[in-house]
Amino acid sequence: MAEAQPQGTGKAAGGRSAQLAHTGLRHGWTTGACATAASTAAYTALLGGEFPDPVTITLPKGQTPAFALAVEELAPGRTAAMAGVVKDAGDDPDVTHGALVRATVRALPAGSGVVFKAGPGVGTVTRPGLPLDVGEPAVNPVPRQMMREHLAEVARRYGGGPGATADVEVEISVDHGEEIARSTWNPRLGILGGLSILGTTGIVVPYSCSAWIDSIRRGVDVARAAGRRHVAGCTGSTSEKVAVALHHLPEDALLDMGDFAGAVLKYIRRHPVERLTICGGFAKLSKLAAGHLDLHSARSQVDKGFLAELARRGGADEALAGAVAEANTGLAALQLCAAAGVPLGDLVAATARDESLAVLRGAPVAVDVICIDRAGMVVGRAEPRGPGDTGQGSPLR
Repeated sequence: MAEAQPQGTGKAAGGRSAQLAHTGLRHGWTTGACATAASTAAYTALLGGEFPDPVTITLPKGQTPAFALAVEELAPGRTAAMAGVVKDAGDDPDVTHGALVRATVRALPAGSGVVFKAGPGVGTVTRPGLPLDVGEPAVNPVPRQMMREHLAEVARRYGGGPGATADVEVEISVDHGEEIARSTWNPRLGILGGLSILGTTGIVVPYSCSAWIDSIRRGVDVARAAGRRHVAGCTGSTSEKVAVALHHLPEDALLDMGDFAGAVLKYIRRHPVERLTICGGFAKLSKLAAGHLDLHSARSQVDKGFLAELARRGGADEALAGAVAEANTGLAALQLCAAAGVPLGDLVAATARDESLAVLRGAPVAVDVICIDRAGMVVGRAEPRGPGDTGQGSPLR
C-alpha cells in the first residue's frame, strides 16, 4: 500500500480540492500508479541490484506517494526483475481494490524504447474505438507515459546520461485479473484476458453518492458566496483543465461533477448562477444528451442507437448511421462521423445543453456544453443558451 496520501493545494476554500476534502473519504491509487511504482522498483533492481522499498513516484499533478512492495524477485544474472504493489483504492468501492499489480522488466537492445506487454490478468485490445490500437496490451496512454518517464529517470540515475531513455520490455500483470475483469465492462469493449491499467492523475477519487452530491452542493455555495457568476461542472481533471483554459475560471468556480450531472443541475436550479458550463468526455455527455442524469457506467450506458439518430440529423446517410449504431464505443462512433464530416460532437453537446435546460426548468441560468476526447481535445461544443432563448441555436464548431 502507499504510505502517503495526496495533499490539498492550500488555495481557496472552494473548487475541486476543497470539494474532495469535504467528502471526508480516503483517496486511493490507480492501477496505473501501482504499475508505475512496480516497474520503477523492478528496473532499479535490474540496474542496481537492489529493490527500493518503499518506492516513491511522482504523479502527473506533482504528488509523491511512496508504495511498499508486496513481492520482489531478481532473476539470476539480472536478466529480469519483478516487483509487485497491492492496489489500495481508499474508500472507493473499486473492484480492483486489494489486487496485486506486478511489473516484470527485461532489458532490450539499445534503441528499442519501452515495449509494453500484457502479462497474466491484463487484457489485450481486440476491437477498434479505444485509445489503443488493436493487439495492444490494455495499458492506457497516461500510465504508459508515467512509466516511460520514471524508467528514463532510473536509466539516468544509473549512468545513462542526461538524455538517457530506457530500453526495456515491461510486462504488467494482475493476480486474478481475468476473474476480476468479468465484473467490468472490458469483455463488452473487446478487451480480453484481463483488466485495463488505468488512470489519468494516479489518484482514485472515492465516490460515495451522498458524500459526493453534498460536496457538489457545498461547491456551488462557495462559488455563489464568492460572487462567481460563471461556474463549470466537470467530469474529471482533464475536463477541468479544458474549462479553465477556455473560460479562465478561478478555482472556486470549478465543480467536480464526476458522474452526478443531475446533482449539479438540480441544486443550481434552486440556487442559480448566471452561467453554467458543463465539460466532460464525449461518451459521458452523450448519456446526458440521452436524458441520463447519473453518468456512471454501472447506471447508464452509451446508447449507440441514439447517437445514430443524432448522426442522421447531422446529415449521415443510412450506411453511416448503421455503422454508428454498431460501433464498439462512443469514441468509435465519433471517429466514424468525423471522417464523414458529420458533427456528432457538436450535436451531442447541443442536445446535452438542451436536456440540461429542461432539468433547470426555467431557472435564470445560461448553459453551454463542451465535449472532449481522452486527450483533452475539444470534439464538440454548444454555445450558451438560457431559458428565454427558444431559437434553434447552432452548435459551435
